[in-house]
This record gives sequence, C-alpha cells and structure tokens, in this order.
Amino acid sequence: MRGFCFALLAVIPLLASAEDARPNFVIIMADDMGWSDIGCYGGEIDTPHIDSLAAGGLRFTRFYNNAVCGPTRASLLTGLYCQQTGHRGDNWNMPKDFSKCVLIPELLRAGGYHTAMVGKWQGRDLAVK
Repeated sequence: MRGFCFALLAVIPLLASAEDARPNFVIIMADDMGWSDIGCYGGEIDTPHIDSLAAGGLRFTRFYNNAVCGPTRASLLTGLYCQQTGHRGDNWNMPKDFSKCVLIPELLRAGGYHTAMVGKWQGRDLAVK
C-alpha cells in the first residue's frame, strides 16, 4: 500500500499543465503521531523523507486536534473546529452527516483543481462525477 501511495504522489505532478500558475500541493496527515515526533519539528525519530518535503514546502504550526482521529480529520478537511462539524469524537461508531460542511477538496474542485483523498475517512462519500 505504501508503494502505491508513493507512486500516486510521483504521478500527480505529471498531470499538471505547465501553463497553470496554480501551485500543486499534497497534505499528509498521520494518525497517532505527536507534533514533535518527526525530525523537522525537532523530534528524535529519523524521518528524512518527511523532513525533505517539509523543507521544500509549508508546514502547519498551529493546528488544534482532538484526542480521537476522526474529528481531527474533519477539522483539517473543513477548516472548522470539530464541534462545528458535528464530529466531536463521542459516538465514534455512529454515521456522521457532513452535508452542512463544505470540504476543502470540494472548494478546490470548484476552482479547477483535480483532487484525490487516500486513506482512512469516516465522513460522507465524495464520489467523483
């Protein structure tokens, strides 16, 4: 699976038009990782590939997460606090309705970007149309 994800990341830049002035970007979010676990934030764990990506790009330095992964992802994808999305972390096994929230990938698609989400997600489906 990791090989597939890295292959996907390698192909995405090839899909961009050379005439397009909009930047390409990838957001990487990892579960169960503390802020200072990786090298670029002063951590002791050797993370050369992540450090390389961080050195050439932007890094989040002010993002507030929940102790549970689902609300944290909901916040990242909507720009809202988890309680505003209705996904506070309690009743984790109950279906969530994010229909009141606009997801960042939806805004990007409306702006002409091609988007993809890979990995764990407990929100509504965003079928490609």
